Formats: sequence, C-alpha cells, structure tokens
Amino acid sequence: MAIGDAWKQISWFYYQYLLVTALYMLEPWERTVFNSLLVSVAAMAVYTGYVFMPQHIMAILHYFEVVQ
Repeated sequence: MAIGDAWKQISWFYYQYLLVTALYMLEPWERTVFNSLLVSVAAMAVYTGYVFMPQHIMAILHYFEVVQ
C-alpha cells in the first residue's frame, strides 16, 4: 500500500503543478516542450552555481580577510 499511497501523492503534486502553471490547457507536446525547457534552465542554474559559487565565496572571504 505504501507504493500506491506514494503514487497518489506524486500524482496529486503533479496535478497541482499543472494547475498552478496553467499547463493543463496545453496540448501534450506543448507541455513536453515547456517542461523540457524548464528542466534545462534549472539544470543550467544548478551547474552554474556549482561551478562559480566557490570562486565568489572565496573572493568574499578574501575581501573580508577571513581567509588569507
């Protein structure tokens, strides 16, 4: 039953996502394109944060002389 309950919860969250973003009005191929773009932008943001945030944090720490 735990798998069935988890599936119902995931389905409910997906339905809420469709309602909040108004994706329920789109055709399936349009929804796929939108979701693909959304995932791509989110992945690029995470990658950029992973690559560049350490440099910025070190620059801030050097500026405030926390790290020599």
